[in-house]
Amino acid sequence: MRSLIDILELDVKEIKELIDKANDIIANPAKYSEKCKGKKLATLFFEPSTRTRLSFEAAMYELGGNV
Repeated sequence: MRSLIDILELDVKEIKELIDKANDIIANPAKYSEKCKGKKLATLFFEPSTRTRLSFEAAMYELGGNV
């Protein structure tokens, strides 16, 4: 997938695909538990947000990646 800066860069089909993928992750967490193994997540925000940062970090750890 390409880099995403703004949700407006996505068309309706791409948004539906993201929602479908999110629903599949929720329904089958074990299937995705190592999807990000060996990968690192970098979060860049214009404004500091502890809640957002921690939710992104938690998601990456659940997918087997690092922050």
